[in-house]
Amino acid sequence: MAKPVAAIVGRPNVGKSTLFNKLVGSRISIVEDTPGVTRDRILFEMEWNGRGIYLIDTGGIEPNSEDVLLKQMREQAMLAIEMADVILFMLDVKSGLMPEDRDIAMMLKMSGKPILPIVNKVDSVGDLPLAFYEFYELGFEEELIPLSSLHGTGTGDLLDRILELAPSDEAFGEEEDWVRVAVIGKPNVGKSSIVNRLIGEERCIVADMAGTTRDAIDTRFENEFGKYVFIDTAGIRRQSRVEDRLERFSVMRAKLAIERSDVCLILIDAKEGITEQDEKIAGLAHEAGKASVIVVNKWDAVEKDTDSVKQYTEKIVNALSYMQYAPLCFLSAKTGQRVDRLFPLINEVYEQSVLRISTGMLNDVLADATARVQPPSDKGKRLKIYYWTQLSIQPPTFVIFCNSAELFHFSYQRYLENQLRSVFGFRGTPIRFIIRQKEDTN
Repeated sequence: MAKPVAAIVGRPNVGKSTLFNKLVGSRISIVEDTPGVTRDRILFEMEWNGRGIYLIDTGGIEPNSEDVLLKQMREQAMLAIEMADVILFMLDVKSGLMPEDRDIAMMLKMSGKPILPIVNKVDSVGDLPLAFYEFYELGFEEELIPLSSLHGTGTGDLLDRILELAPSDEAFGEEEDWVRVAVIGKPNVGKSSIVNRLIGEERCIVADMAGTTRDAIDTRFENEFGKYVFIDTAGIRRQSRVEDRLERFSVMRAKLAIERSDVCLILIDAKEGITEQDEKIAGLAHEAGKASVIVVNKWDAVEKDTDSVKQYTEKIVNALSYMQYAPLCFLSAKTGQRVDRLFPLINEVYEQSVLRISTGMLNDVLADATARVQPPSDKGKRLKIYYWTQLSIQPPTFVIFCNSAELFHFSYQRYLENQLRSVFGFRGTPIRFIIRQKEDTN
């Protein structure tokens, strides 16, 4: 299920990062009593009353500053506002209503998004300070919310209100029958070209220039293979080279696109070969537990012989040893060569990621696997695996009950995963194991 996004915005030094850390329950953002410390948006997934929320911390907005850094911070905050479902506008009761607050309020109202005005630093219990009432001049539809980001008072009411204003689960679930496909990769590997070729329309901007697609763009498409939502993401650059604040936002947007996808198409440039950055991008999809297809684009531009596919496959398998479950597809978005093979692959890996296996069938496989290769032992104590059962899907996740988590070496987990795959397939999807230690009652 997709989750609403709430962005914390305001002028510098009103306590945005302190509130962010209080809400997510850990010191994620740097907090310092100096304007401009939080330069990049920080995104964190949290939960409140059983619903997930993506929370974004932004740098302070100084609407009229010509300082280069502050202008960049203003731009990134504006992009976070565009991305948000609910905007948390932070104000400071100790400094009172400032001209910058008025300018920011006017800017936020133009966004058309729900805005929660939060008056921070109301640290004492009892009557509200007179300065609190000044903020009613801003004319927001929502009531002012007094809170103390330092002590956490008022944060529960704030979170309740965020969920009331955010789109409902039903709104997020309206694409339940559609397979959501994120197209990810470095800049200029042909992501937009692939989407255009798949849907047969020029829906995405295509240019021979890195970074053309700034944001994730959703395109619905239905054909004889099924119903799809293609999410064409901005290219993910090396973190050390991401100097443009807009590009940093694009990386965050791409990560969110991965999170809300069912299937990831991981694009690799055939002319460049697989790079360290490709490995990191593939790792994002793997760590997120997403079904994936590795797509080698621009195959038409590579000089080939009879062993080209085999040699290229070996290089990818070696580089992405943790993703050997993912099928490969060599194609050309430019010529359309083999692009039609993607739809069956997308369907296959999606179906494998939602596959459920009964506990009885699982334990038949377990009995056979442990008979073939005995579980490991150490100092006279042998690992006993009592049973396993499937906990969830996307990715398929299994709970294994045993007598010693310490004895359950990674190599034996890998062996059991291979046995699962040999019997049930699970092609294109990672598999997760949760090890539970249980006292031996025998």
